[in-house]
Amino acid sequence: MVDYDPAVPRRVTRLVRFKEVQHRVGLGRSTIYRWMAEGKFPKPVQLGGYAVAWAEEDISTWIEESAVKSAGK
Repeated sequence: MVDYDPAVPRRVTRLVRFKEVQHRVGLGRSTIYRWMAEGKFPKPVQLGGYAVAWAEEDISTWIEESAVKSAGK
């Protein structure tokens, strides 16, 4: 599993908001936030106030890793 360390500098090409993340991964809000707390899902970037978004690269990587794990079972 990839370590989602916010201290590691990287270039973000696109930020995606919650509804798109939810659509792409097929998970509900509660599951996404629970898995974030457990370290199983990438954490978002604060945009200001209560607005957050995820790096598209993080979500794509997470989807690929989940597919590999599922195929290995």
